[in-house]
Amino acid sequence: MGKRPLIGITMRLEHETRRLYLGRDYCEAVFAAGGTPVHIPLISDRDHIEDIVSRLDGVLLPGCDSDPDPALYGDDPHPKLGRVVPEKDATDLAVIAEAERRNLPILGICFGMQILNVSRGGSLIQDIESLVDNAIQHQQGIPRERNSHRIRIEEGSLLEELPGVETAAMVNSHHHQAVRELGEGLKATSWTSDGVIESIEDVNGKPVFAVQWHPELSWKTDHLSASIFERFVSDCRKKVAQVVL
Repeated sequence: MGKRPLIGITMRLEHETRRLYLGRDYCEAVFAAGGTPVHIPLISDRDHIEDIVSRLDGVLLPGCDSDPDPALYGDDPHPKLGRVVPEKDATDLAVIAEAERRNLPILGICFGMQILNVSRGGSLIQDIESLVDNAIQHQQGIPRERNSHRIRIEEGSLLEELPGVETAAMVNSHHHQAVRELGEGLKATSWTSDGVIESIEDVNGKPVFAVQWHPELSWKTDHLSASIFERFVSDCRKKVAQVVL
């Protein structure tokens, strides 16, 4: 298989215990797809981020139990806004900026998709249930790996081009926010029946891709979820080959 690409994954912060942490599913999914996961602590110092990202072959922006600060996209807080963790926002934004500067592959998941969109100047729906007409259930609860609703996938998109994927698929769902206005250079590539955007990708063919659901929870049993990680790690492996050459 050759050298495994190093893939950085930003962590979470539990304010009550001052503990940095990350769910094991992300690392296990990356490793199973052929990558080596590397934790990125929530330290947004520019030199620190540049040093870490310079050693990586790709970046995974994981889900989080906080919401991006609406001030980042010029909105006031909605009553249903969840907890905001400034250290998380600042670190993820710094990592995205450095990864994009280096043209590294980026995979965003849930919060990761949202903060990626914000980094490109986009905005978010702060609470789907209260702000989207005829919204379906987007917070399915336990079991978290169960696929609970359908998405419509754009033909010709990166998602649709994954092996064996059709233009309609089932995914799990654990979020109350979503992309509203798309950021610069991004396009939507899948939607739920209520119109909520479920995936985005770079319009210029850069290896930048994100999904609103959680493929790290279902990669062992769901073909689409496994294919997402396999494609992402394959893109990261190309960066390794460029360095070797």
